[in-house]
Amino acid sequence: MAETYKGEAYCVKCKEKRQFEGFVNVSDSGRRMAKGKCPVCGTTVNRILGKA
Repeated sequence: MAETYKGEAYCVKCKEKRQFEGFVNVSDSGRRMAKGKCPVCGTTVNRILGKA
């Protein structure tokens, strides 16, 4: 089952922090990242999460 994340991330297109819901995945370099869509403009937003 995929881990979900609910929080805020910076939207580059809107230039503001936005609340979003997304899924946690592991990048090629081994970092955990939450990836979702901006609720206002629909751009993909990412947030790098801690190791714990």
